[in-house]
Amino acid sequence: MNDLARTPQQLGTLIQRARKAQCWSQTELAERAGLRQATISGIETGEKPGRLDTILALLAALDLEFRVAARSRGQGQDIEDLF
Repeated sequence: MNDLARTPQQLGTLIQRARKAQCWSQTELAERAGLRQATISGIETGEKPGRLDTILALLAALDLEFRVAARSRGQGQDIEDLF
């Protein structure tokens, strides 16, 4: 997975896709990340942006990592291009 997220909603969508790719429920991901299921739901829907430590715990549970890069100008990897 090498997708770009610029908003909490986009990040939530990417987390949801990664969770579903593992065939995990929100409850399973919550248990693996040490969080509540309601927290996972709020992040995936974009209703409740997660704190950085929460996002990092989710990414670690999904075996993903957080990277910081220079902002691109829509080079085809934006999540909007996936829809």
